[in-house]
Amino acid sequence: MSDSIGPSPFVVSDRNLALELVRVTEAAALASARWTGRGRKNDADAAAVEAMRTAFDTVAIDGTVVIGEGEMDEAPMLYIGEKVGSGGPAMDIAVDPLEGTNLCAKDMPNAITVVALAERGNFLHAPDVYMDKIVVGPNLPAGVVDLENSIETNLKNLAKARGKNVQDLLLCTLDRERHEEMIARARAAGARVRLLSDGDVAGGIAACLDSSQVDIYVGSGGAPEGVLTAAAVRCVEGQMQGRLLFEDDAQRARAQKMNPGKNPDRKLDLHDMAAGSVLFSATGVTTGALLRGVRQYPHQAVTHSLVMRSKSGTSRFIEGHHNFKTKTWTPQ
Repeated sequence: MSDSIGPSPFVVSDRNLALELVRVTEAAALASARWTGRGRKNDADAAAVEAMRTAFDTVAIDGTVVIGEGEMDEAPMLYIGEKVGSGGPAMDIAVDPLEGTNLCAKDMPNAITVVALAERGNFLHAPDVYMDKIVVGPNLPAGVVDLENSIETNLKNLAKARGKNVQDLLLCTLDRERHEEMIARARAAGARVRLLSDGDVAGGIAACLDSSQVDIYVGSGGAPEGVLTAAAVRCVEGQMQGRLLFEDDAQRARAQKMNPGKNPDRKLDLHDMAAGSVLFSATGVTTGALLRGVRQYPHQAVTHSLVMRSKSGTSRFIEGHHNFKTKTWTPQ
């Protein structure tokens, strides 16, 4: 049966693209892993960026980076607006070449490399500001949690929907001073709290996977990371809300310019952040709750990746064995 029938090139090609994305995140992970524990986060990030961009040159898309390393004058590669790919369907690309640069530099858990793709115009164009986020997994009543609710109400409603007591719930959040009151109130309500030093993409995804035992992710973190999280949550039919947080009118105006006709202060639902058919890939750099880190040997390495498609709802964990004697590129 021909695969040439479909309403758009994306529908035809997304199965192959999902696996091509793994090559991109693997390349970034292999490159940055050589800097693990060396205390040089900028070098680790630069290695991941360079490897990811080189790997994109072989992917059959007409890609535009909408979530990247910054503006053109701030980042030499993978900046917002940069074109990547070897030609094909028009795609928006969200990337975090090394999510958790400090984690990699200190050889701490949960450093990952991340890429998401969507058809042109289907990702929120998020400036580099903070975003309030709340994430829960699939198979729950719609609206079981809400950014407008108190943390106590959200925990109570989630516990009821899961058939648990609040004392059985595990909340995940970044270990930041801005979250201290929320953490104290969650614990007072009876919930357990898992604190992350960095890496809220992995934390958000964990709330959607039974294997992580995380029931809910709450807190503010980077807006670009929020879009990447939303792409992953879409693929597993979880629930997520977000709201951009601005320090001044200039940031608000920037968000307005990037999303004309939209209220920058509005509460964002999952499809506001990632709509249409979405592909997501992440590869572990250091071992964490979500993925195993890169294991390095004299002439080879082993990677562990997660790739997901919203169209099929399929999630695949992929272990890659890379032979540097025969591989067409090696991490520098």
